Amino acid sequence: MEYYLTLKLIHILAAVVVTGTGAGIAFFMFMVNRSNNPQAIYITAQHVILGDWLFTTPAVITQVTTGVLLMNLQGYSFNSPWFYWVIGLFAFIGVCWLPVLCIQYRLRALAKVSVDSNKVVPEFKSLMRTWTLLGIPAFIAILAIFWLMVFKPFPVA
Repeated sequence: MEYYLTLKLIHILAAVVVTGTGAGIAFFMFMVNRSNNPQAIYITAQHVILGDWLFTTPAVITQVTTGVLLMNLQGYSFNSPWFYWVIGLFAFIGVCWLPVLCIQYRLRALAKVSVDSNKVVPEFKSLMRTWTLLGIPAFIAILAIFWLMVFKPFPVA
């Protein structure tokens, strides 16, 4: 039982890191974008990329690993409606997140161009809209997974 509880704690902490890092990154990118300060935008874009590699990526890997281990320990079926919903939302988040990662590198490059010209380039603003439009549904899907984890409204066996 102690192994189960430790695994569950790690799983929950990883979910908190994914959610918290995602919310934090979104907030800081949104706020710096509004500032129109090329230097601040460039520094923030650099830190956002670093934050995703240091926090989000390991937490996602931890989520998958601990999730599979917990399902096995609890005897949950990988063919259950509940699992299909969870994995479907998780895949949806990945479909949104992977382009966001690529966009972040382009945003950083555009921010550097903005620093050099001392004016935020229009392409940066346009790409930020895309970044935001991908992030919002992904974040909502994360919240839906929390709901599924807590309430388990579909059969798990």
